[in-house]
Amino acid sequence: MDTMDSTLDNATLSTISLLEARLLRVEHLLFGHSVQQPKVPAIRSLQELEHRFGTLLQRVRVYAELLKLYKSQPTLFQPPPSSEPPSELPPDALRAIVLAAASSYPATASALTAISDTPVPDPELSASLASLLPRMKGVEATQLAQAAEVSELRARSEAVVRQWYESDVLGYSNFVAGVEGRVERAERTVRRVEKARGEI
Repeated sequence: MDTMDSTLDNATLSTISLLEARLLRVEHLLFGHSVQQPKVPAIRSLQELEHRFGTLLQRVRVYAELLKLYKSQPTLFQPPPSSEPPSELPPDALRAIVLAAASSYPATASALTAISDTPVPDPELSASLASLLPRMKGVEATQLAQAAEVSELRARSEAVVRQWYESDVLGYSNFVAGVEGRVERAERTVRRVEKARGEI
């Protein structure tokens, strides 16, 4: 008799401990913290759990509504066995669902076969590729440095070309334009003089 009482007490304490652990997880998910209660007798602990659960139902209305729904329709929370078809669908509807997806079965089977036939890469090759990773990172860093240097050289070249164009080419063009202007003025002067001599 004592052994049976001890087993019953152990089962009761274990059940209360599991309920308390679940309640602590729910409180932690909802409020971000949970307070571990000190060890108390089983009856008092059960009463405290009921009180905390009632407080939780009052603070979170969705849980209270779910509990009411569970009490009124408990079968909604019990999924049917996977071997049985849904009872709410007639056989014609089930047949239509199966036939609608029938065309995808061969493709799925072929894809699964292709996956199973795909050879596993050689571990030594994977290890060699992994060992090349530091060198690849070094090459990438070198390429980035070279790209930065090329960009700087391009900017400097553009500045040199712009300076040459603005100082030399435009300067020479201005000089040529000035000479041509003086030549034109001299030619006009010469023509006027020749015209004046011809009239005399």
